[in-house]
Amino acid sequence: MSSTQKKQNLSEVDPSIDVDGTGLRIGIVTARWNKKVTENLKSGCHKTLLKYGVSEDDIVHLYVPGSYELPQGARILLSKNRKINAVICIGCVIKGETDHNNYINSAVANGLVQLGLTSGTPCVFGVLTPNTMEQALERSGGSHGNKGDEAAITAIQMAQLTNQHGLPAHKIGFGI
Repeated sequence: MSSTQKKQNLSEVDPSIDVDGTGLRIGIVTARWNKKVTENLKSGCHKTLLKYGVSEDDIVHLYVPGSYELPQGARILLSKNRKINAVICIGCVIKGETDHNNYINSAVANGLVQLGLTSGTPCVFGVLTPNTMEQALERSGGSHGNKGDEAAITAIQMAQLTNQHGLPAHKIGFGI
């Protein structure tokens, strides 16, 4: 990765892309673990949803203990609020001295993909996977932007696509 890429703010939106959240209902599930980072991500996400037309009343929040619980939190939101157009899952798993982070990150990513495909509702992976707390802070409102902003824009775009093209739920062993 070049030095210019390392300094780049990746949260800027391409102006040619239509991002319109008007009429959408979006869920945000936030992990409490690494709270300083996840609160920054959630705040950026929330502000971006509002900026692109999602009504304050159409943003539903839920907290879970840690990132591992994000897919279950998303499932809870979807089971209670069937009219949600997308769920954004926000967390931060910082690499430690063991491979624990790999197991958590893989489980969350796989769980969200499976839930999105089975429910027909986009489930956005807004989980930071940095090596250090400094990197996490840079990506949650620091020099690299706020990945919460990016997750919000992704959710709006995926909800728009789903509304335009339809994606029926496909049940695999459990109902939502």
